Amino acid sequence: MTGKADFTPEEWQLVLGGPTGAGMVVITAQRGGTFRETFSMAKAYAEARQQHGESQLLDELVSTKAKMDRTRHGSPEELKDHALGELRDAVGLLQQKATSEEVEDYRGFVLGLAERVAAAHREGGEAVSEAERSAIEQIAEALGRPDGSTG
Repeated sequence: MTGKADFTPEEWQLVLGGPTGAGMVVITAQRGGTFRETFSMAKAYAEARQQHGESQLLDELVSTKAKMDRTRHGSPEELKDHALGELRDAVGLLQQKATSEEVEDYRGFVLGLAERVAAAHREGGEAVSEAERSAIEQIAEALGRPDGSTG
């Protein structure tokens, strides 16, 4: 079982930032709904905490206060590029230190969180806007899931 103790503080911050970075990519993909989408991200963490015990890595990840990237970005595009790069780095790090099952659990949590955030607010009569769908596809690609599947 892999947990926080298996990472340096900098590495752990990278792993922690993946889910919230993915959520921010979706939130900034389309104007409107920011409050609902942010609340949805927090709720995903709360619900994951209730599933305690299935994965030490995820248990420690969701029990830590969600890390929001405080880096100032000039545009949503810069935020997206930064977050997707960090997500790729986090998955690469996990592939080195965690089991393949733990990597898949992380990928599933991140992608599920992104999908939940996208569905939290209807845009233009659609449950998930085209911009949000595109953001989710880019997140899936950064996670090493080019098909966008969560399982």
